[in-house]
Amino acid sequence: MQQAGGDVQGGTDPPAGSLASQRIALVGRLAGMSRRDAQRLIRQAGASLADAPDAATTLVVFGEQDAPADPQSAVAKLDPQSRAAYESGTLAIIGESHLWQQLGLVEREHDAQQLYTPPMLARLAGADVSTIRRWHGRGWLVATREVRRLPYFAFEEVATARRIQELLTAGMSPAAVGKALAALSRQLPEVRRPLAELSIVVQGKQLLVRQEGGLVEAGGQLRFDFDAADEADDSSLDIRPLDAVLQFDPRVEPPLTPDDLLYSAGQLEDQGDLRAAADAYRASLVAGGPRAETNFLLAETLYRLGELPAARERYYMAIELDEDYVEARLNLGCVLAELGEHELAVSAFEGALTFHDDYEDAHYHLARTLDTLGRLDEAARHWERFLELAPGSPWADEARERLEQ
Repeated sequence: MQQAGGDVQGGTDPPAGSLASQRIALVGRLAGMSRRDAQRLIRQAGASLADAPDAATTLVVFGEQDAPADPQSAVAKLDPQSRAAYESGTLAIIGESHLWQQLGLVEREHDAQQLYTPPMLARLAGADVSTIRRWHGRGWLVATREVRRLPYFAFEEVATARRIQELLTAGMSPAAVGKALAALSRQLPEVRRPLAELSIVVQGKQLLVRQEGGLVEAGGQLRFDFDAADEADDSSLDIRPLDAVLQFDPRVEPPLTPDDLLYSAGQLEDQGDLRAAADAYRASLVAGGPRAETNFLLAETLYRLGELPAARERYYMAIELDEDYVEARLNLGCVLAELGEHELAVSAFEGALTFHDDYEDAHYHLARTLDTLGRLDEAARHWERFLELAPGSPWADEARERLEQ
């Protein structure tokens, strides 16, 4: 079983659609959704659940977060009774992604049906939405598809996002994570998602890869020392105050390009200096002219600063520059709702659905706003549509509760 996307199967391999006859035990941490949501989907498929493998268990599913490296390792994690059942062919062992295939969430060709928008992925990864967008922009997260600027992520990216968050929590700087991923890509070009597919260990500020022989170090074995790299990265970033950016002397130093300023703004956000980041986004607009994406990023930063009216105007500007920008329409609606302008928020959400009728988040927020306005029948239609599009969403339970009420 690979640590992302792959499966180890043994015993009897259950064909698609046969889960109704299975008694399933989930082992380890799931990457694609919460254990509660997975259990609910399994029960809906007609299968029964065991808290742990027992004599009646016919299928063991290993979560991708703790997936063994191969079939033998998976079997070794089972109790003696389950190992005997596996050897006799009455017990199958599969990985999480194969379970999603059995449940119909992922096609056998690995084309994801259940995909996650940035807010959904942020909720599952324990990060904020603007951070998820930065990781996507840097290539750390890979979108399966994109609809009118809106990226959709497969469940494999949930594990990657959680891993990035763990690395940052462990003390690695964003610059160090970027250098680590670049180094891994050079050393292991066949690995598409190193943070999901490799066993990564952080010691201090060093990133190591765990393989069968232990922690991989230098000389054919990978070991990255990012302590010095962190200091070099932090000191070499060309992040200057706004007045310095606008008053540079071209005879002494070259001007920053609009893209340089966008990069600096992202670095400032990583450092938590949102005010300076907003100034850098504004400077990028001054240097490069109006851009829908830059206005959107500035609006996000202003929202995080609590400046809702200013964020509202920047979202409006992003939409004026690109009417197809459905995420800007959605976020505008959220800001309008927070400002108490619920009727205008409904119009913004409906505008997003005009351009992208399958936009799960727009149905969710529109349903909530219609509930607030007391338009319950209209809200119910959007709660139902949201559940059709995103049954594994972190907000699916809320939608079911609203419909029951």
